[in-house]
Amino acid sequence: MAFVIFLIPCFVISTDIALSCQNADDFVGASSPGDIIIGGLFAVHSEMLHPEGDPIKPVIQNCAGFEIQVFLQTLAMIHAIETINNSTLLSGVTLGYEIYDTCAEVTKAMASALRFLPKVNSSEDAVELKCNYSDYIPRVKAVTGATYSEVSMAVSRLLALQLIPQVSPASSAEILSDKIRFPSFFRTIPSDFHQTRAMTRLICESGWNWIGVIATDDDNGRFALESFGVQAMANNVCIAFKEMLPAYLSDSTFRTKVDHAIEKIVKETRVNVIVVFMRQFHVLKLFKKAIERNVNKIWIASDNWSGAVKISTIPNIRQLGTVVGFGFKSGDISSFQEFLRNLHEKPTENNKFLREYIILSSVCAHLEYHDFQKCIASQSQDNLLENDGSKPHIWRDDFLSANVEPGFIRSTTLAVYAIAHAIKGQCKDRDCKDPSAFTPWELLEELKKVVIIDDDKEVKFDSNGDMNISYDVLLWKEIDGHMEITTVAEYDAEKGGFIFEDEEKKKDFLALKKVQSTCSQHCRPGQVKKVTESPHTCCYECIYCPENHYSNKTDMDYCYRCNNKTYWAPTNSSTCYRKTIYFLAWTDWFAIFLLLLSAFGVVLVLSICVIFTKNLDTPVVKASGGLTVCYIILFSHFLIFLSTIFFIDVPTEFKCKTRQALFGISFTLCISCILIKSLKILLAFSFDPKLQNFLKCMYKPIPTVVTCTGIQVSICTFWLIFRTPFVSQNFSIPRAIILECNEGSIVAFGIMLGYIAALAFICFIFAFKGRKLPENYNEAKFITFGMLIYFIAWIVFIPVYATTFGKYLPAVEIIVVLISNYGILCCTFLPKCYIIIYKQETNTKSAFLKMVYTYSSKSAGSVAVSQISLDSKSSSFRATVTDSCKTENDSVNGNCHFQVPGQPLIKGKVLPKNAARTMVRKRVSSI
Repeated sequence: MAFVIFLIPCFVISTDIALSCQNADDFVGASSPGDIIIGGLFAVHSEMLHPEGDPIKPVIQNCAGFEIQVFLQTLAMIHAIETINNSTLLSGVTLGYEIYDTCAEVTKAMASALRFLPKVNSSEDAVELKCNYSDYIPRVKAVTGATYSEVSMAVSRLLALQLIPQVSPASSAEILSDKIRFPSFFRTIPSDFHQTRAMTRLICESGWNWIGVIATDDDNGRFALESFGVQAMANNVCIAFKEMLPAYLSDSTFRTKVDHAIEKIVKETRVNVIVVFMRQFHVLKLFKKAIERNVNKIWIASDNWSGAVKISTIPNIRQLGTVVGFGFKSGDISSFQEFLRNLHEKPTENNKFLREYIILSSVCAHLEYHDFQKCIASQSQDNLLENDGSKPHIWRDDFLSANVEPGFIRSTTLAVYAIAHAIKGQCKDRDCKDPSAFTPWELLEELKKVVIIDDDKEVKFDSNGDMNISYDVLLWKEIDGHMEITTVAEYDAEKGGFIFEDEEKKKDFLALKKVQSTCSQHCRPGQVKKVTESPHTCCYECIYCPENHYSNKTDMDYCYRCNNKTYWAPTNSSTCYRKTIYFLAWTDWFAIFLLLLSAFGVVLVLSICVIFTKNLDTPVVKASGGLTVCYIILFSHFLIFLSTIFFIDVPTEFKCKTRQALFGISFTLCISCILIKSLKILLAFSFDPKLQNFLKCMYKPIPTVVTCTGIQVSICTFWLIFRTPFVSQNFSIPRAIILECNEGSIVAFGIMLGYIAALAFICFIFAFKGRKLPENYNEAKFITFGMLIYFIAWIVFIPVYATTFGKYLPAVEIIVVLISNYGILCCTFLPKCYIIIYKQETNTKSAFLKMVYTYSSKSAGSVAVSQISLDSKSSSFRATVTDSCKTENDSVNGNCHFQVPGQPLIKGKVLPKNAARTMVRKRVSSI
């Protein structure tokens, strides 16, 4: 490969230009000598003339459309260089310049750029084509420009051949940040990435999502449109239409395309915001047509024209609506304004642009401001040559000052100073008065490290060669009948946010939100977007969020789901509400009612306890099993009533564990004691020998009570250890949370209740057998009735408990506990209390024995006894039936036969009735 390169010969490209350019020096627009030359490329004219009918030839034509704003940029470059030369920045090294007009044409710009490439001190304007330019020293060490990105892209590729640094104050295309394709390109402004992001931020904060875009059909317009499209899509902003206008005004289709764009804007009535990426002279033509059609929109201006005075002074510009845009950050340009005031004293020999402006001022001096501006822009170079010298020169410095765009002036000044600082770095240990002291690529490396102090802030190039400085947000505002371009905010390119200086400007900025530019109406909080058949996501219908879903922002794409466990939301809700927590509270009227019933039960228990204590020695109390048994039963009833309070108020782990265990053990203790009483009664009045033997074996009061209660204690202990009850939240009701106790194990709960039921059933059987005992003594039938109440209550409880939910579920269990407890308590003790209080005459020993005798007479007359034996130790007797005594007369008539133990059977021997009574009395007394 090296061999091939070696064989390539060097040759010379001639830059002599014929016709309008008689020699190479005619190309230069403004120049000044110096030790180090800086080139400049600016579109001082807006177009290059293309004569119709003539054959196409490789000729550089004259230009038309003098651009005041770009002319001011050339003056800013000259002013910056003169300021540096008059300072100590370069220590005696002077900067010179050669500034060329690109006429906004790539061809003209490339021809101008060729002037930068010839070797320094060469007698010929020729470019050597070499394999290695490391030691090549061109005439120009660095270039400032160009104005437009399309031109900068072409020029940068040419300058990259020798790695000549190019610093643009205006080319913002994002692609120019690519250092592989444009290694020597720098700029003192942010790339379009930041501008389009700023525009999108403005659009989003204003609530717009349906916009139109108009751009020039060139590299700059297409890249800007592409960058904006990406940003818009990422922020859910839809582009309703895109219109591309020809890049050159000389294009025959330009007028037609402008008319089509305006027609599109008029038809799209829902589009009230238009983003415009165009050059100033394009915008001028577009706006004039829009004013004719009475178009009133919000126009978002790119940095190219956002501060253009010549556009803001168009007659009837206020009819267009509102213009808001982004301009390069302005700075202190007071020294430049002073330079402009003294500009008329400057020589024009080496500044064709200044001479042309003076001629234009003279030609158009008789016109008013806007017409004067229009006159200047309409003159061609050929016309000026005809008028040069025919009219006296008239100077209008007020016009220049009025057209200054501070952002471009600052960026141009920064570009020159960046190059100067890089040169200073190269000249530290070199004699830079010698043009060959350093090469362009060495200056390029130094430029990457440059740091400039601007407005007391450090600015420098990033790795992409960009200066990410802020944007000014410019708002065109009518003041005293004139359209003024005001700065209302600053956009921080790095942080991506707006900064406001004062509240008044912030109000002006926020006023933009009053305008609606949406494909569909905004979906309010509580609604979400439902995309229609339109290809644009911004066109949609608004539907309500369903139940338990919400949307808390405008134009949401989907509803958030509420946390089902703790929150809920109705249909069309913008927030979730915390579910109401329900439980059977102390203050609930039903809870109060149940507590009153429990309290009454406690009072009843205490009252019975007092009554029995005061009547301790009466037959009724003794017949009830004695005071100890009564106290145990009453205490268990007390605990059962007490257990109901654990079913009320906020469930806790302690309450959940305590309530069932306390109820189960207490109820078991109560039933166990009643079971002993039933056994005792049945044992006292049973005459069946087999049953007597069984009952005597079963009748072990203390072991029986302890065993029965101990089994229940074991059941509850295992339950609490292995499957303990716990607090749970019931979400079965959509808008509420029911705090309740989960029993932990339904099986364990069922075993506990089943065990109580089994004891109650045994008690019921025993009590049922003794239901016909003497009235004052007979507890059996009341126990039987109490057990029936218990069974009925709990049989009803099971289906009711299984089908009930909500905060009143504990009340169901309280009710059944109270019913069964009251039933057994009342059936067991109230009849005795009634006798004690209201039938005191029957609560005596004599009255009690009389009733027993009456009962025993009936019993003796209905039972045939074959044997009576009295156990001296227990004083009980046993009877063996041999023949039945059908009636009481059978006994008297000798039909009942008895055998006294130890004596032979005496058939036909009649046992006297008094003997039977005596036998029963002794039995009852012993019991």
